[in-house]
Amino acid sequence: MSEPVAVTGMGVLTPAGSGERALWERLCQGRSTAASDPALKGMPVDFSCRVPGFDPAGVKSIAWRTNRFIQLAVVAARMAVADAALTPKRWDSRRIGVVLGVGASSMEHWPGETEKLLQGRLRAVSPLALPRSIPNMAAGEVALDLGATGPNLAVSTACASGASALGVAKDLLAADRCDVVLAGGAEAPRASEMVALCFSRMSVLSRRCQDPERASRPFDADRDGFVLGEGAAVLVLEKAGHARARRAGVRAWLAGYGASADAHHPTTPDPRGKGAAAAIDAALAEAGLRTGDIDHVNAHGSSTDFNDLFEARTLSRVFDRPPPVTANKGCLGHGIGAAGAIEAACSVLTLQHQLIPPVANFTRPDPRIDLDIVAGTPRPHGVEAVLSNSFGFGGQNAVLVLTRA
Repeated sequence: MSEPVAVTGMGVLTPAGSGERALWERLCQGRSTAASDPALKGMPVDFSCRVPGFDPAGVKSIAWRTNRFIQLAVVAARMAVADAALTPKRWDSRRIGVVLGVGASSMEHWPGETEKLLQGRLRAVSPLALPRSIPNMAAGEVALDLGATGPNLAVSTACASGASALGVAKDLLAADRCDVVLAGGAEAPRASEMVALCFSRMSVLSRRCQDPERASRPFDADRDGFVLGEGAAVLVLEKAGHARARRAGVRAWLAGYGASADAHHPTTPDPRGKGAAAAIDAALAEAGLRTGDIDHVNAHGSSTDFNDLFEARTLSRVFDRPPPVTANKGCLGHGIGAAGAIEAACSVLTLQHQLIPPVANFTRPDPRIDLDIVAGTPRPHGVEAVLSNSFGFGGQNAVLVLTRA
């Protein structure tokens, strides 16, 4: 068991809108944000879950040199710092870390640059092509924007990246390398035709093109894949003593983190769920909790047939009787590297509101899945501890335990 760290601020940009109020309202409505996406016109799957109204002009000073995932990260970090009542001009920058999860290299500008290469126009290739695309630049640009000179890391564990980043940040605080860490994830996979096409070719995207809003259906009997999303979530994680010293409001506690690898298959989870179960056990042990202490599970719930079945069976093996389950991807789509961080933010809101949002589009239970799925309307529920799961390609698992402040 290790000391929990305080969540003292949050910044979120999701397909539900800008900020936590928009996110919470849409989650509680149980409605999907999926819609036709002009950026994906002509692709096999031409709809996604987009962050509405996001204007790069808000980060005008860096918009010319950065890709969308970086811009989302910078804005979310600014929101989180403001929410935590931190003042960058007054903090000890050497003790402020940044850890952000990004699941893939951004490819939104690569087609044009590749065309120049193929045409032999080598000097026309932009010198920004690389730094605007690589995963670490989200954390790097956040540090540059806010003047945070402590440890600065990118975590890339595919769809578990955002949750992994929060866990790594917790470890940095426990090791006394930082007093505060800005941690989370950012991704804009639907901004790149190539990324969207790659996921489509892997047959993991829903093809319910006639009705995008009903496409993402975690745990539903009719699920057929996920919808690409995008977004960013940054949480301010702070050592308990540091938070007390500055009289910061604590929104929740990050009490436990567990990580593991399936070592089974490049993209398919171990059907026995050993790796996922090991990560859950580790998170609970670090939090000093037992399965009976968990009041709610925020599931990975990717909406693919096998993955949801594997996760449900894992939960049924780990828990004598799994507590109520939700899955935010039904509403928000799959934000890849941002997903785990966004879902951690959703878990914080559940702890604060004592209300579990429903799974969007869950209408027909899968007879193979024995879980208490929250559906239809939000469920009032006493929630002291939430388990938040994230599983990624490569068999990489990250599980968080968040507890009520």
